[in-house]
Amino acid sequence: MPSAAPRLIVPALGVTQIFAWGSSYYLPAVLAQPIASDTGWSLTWIVGGLSLGLLIAGLTAPFVGRQIHRRGGRPVLAASAVLLGLGCLGLAIAPTLPMFVGAWVLMGLGMSAGLYDAAFSTLGRLYGQDARQSITTVTLFGGLASTICWPLSAFFLQSLGWRGTCLAYAAIQLFICLGIYLAALPREPRHDPVDPPRDGVTVPSPRHARAILLLLTLVITVASAISTIISVHLLAILQAREISLGDAVALGAMIGPAQVAARFIEMLIGKYHHPIWTKLASAVFVALGVALLGGDLPLISLGVIVYGAGIGLESIARATLPLTLFGAQDYAPIMGRLARPSLIAQAATPSIGAFLILWVGPDRTLGIVGALAAVNMLLAASLFLVHRRSRRR
Repeated sequence: MPSAAPRLIVPALGVTQIFAWGSSYYLPAVLAQPIASDTGWSLTWIVGGLSLGLLIAGLTAPFVGRQIHRRGGRPVLAASAVLLGLGCLGLAIAPTLPMFVGAWVLMGLGMSAGLYDAAFSTLGRLYGQDARQSITTVTLFGGLASTICWPLSAFFLQSLGWRGTCLAYAAIQLFICLGIYLAALPREPRHDPVDPPRDGVTVPSPRHARAILLLLTLVITVASAISTIISVHLLAILQAREISLGDAVALGAMIGPAQVAARFIEMLIGKYHHPIWTKLASAVFVALGVALLGGDLPLISLGVIVYGAGIGLESIARATLPLTLFGAQDYAPIMGRLARPSLIAQAATPSIGAFLILWVGPDRTLGIVGALAAVNMLLAASLFLVHRRSRRR
């Protein structure tokens, strides 16, 4: 395993994660309406480009995991910067809506190779079981992506227009992020696996491993679906409760700080407990937070904070739990397999949420999401029980 200092690599991945998310996943939040107003293109199709990108990211995630396992993270993450840069360039120069949507294919490939799962897989390959602290630290940076990039995108938009904003992000990817990856990440020998699991890490038997992997896939996928529906439709749900747009935006803005606070606490205490407890806490907090969103305004504020803490912990659990359960040897391929259904769910659920809001109303939609969160809490508990049985074999 190559010798690589976390004090250099972790901040490097943290900074590039901010811009990877900001130039892809969070980009339509600021630019979609200005693009529609400028071009006359359908807002649904403009936002649908992100869904296409997420679908492409999900379909290619297992391939990305295998490449990181074989070659290391440096070439894959460097390729992500090139793909995201070219994707943003394609958005900027697209003369027609089909070409604009088509540019999201490149964006999707870049997201698959450059967002959390690829970064976590890189850390797992570099540091094996010692990657947990580094992974948690990177999520702290990632939690600031919208806080930093939404205002940055708004500044670019005012100064450069939406096409200039896309060009600015293309330049950030091609001239800053690419350089960081090449300078900070070590070259790794091809097919050089990480060390086998350390003492104290018990890899489940094949029978238990299949059950654990299935449950882990389910809890991660359901959690992704919940977080995507809430992030896309929270304002509509809150406004249906007779909360003004300004107050709804202020409430939604509390999610980011809650995420970062929960991740910071986990960074301080994570070494004292198994990450299965982080996953359980995440599922409970999300379910409780969604339930509180159905109450009156003081409870809604609390619900936003509790929900934000839950999804903040979810990012850590989805990265550290597979590492601890299955060891470092096949961590990157496993992360790729787990990412596929999660990203596909993220691609589909905005449209599903919109359909539910249209046909059953925001309140009932929130009730359906709450039921889904309760089911995920039960799935997390089942995962905990199967894990305990596997350790007693």
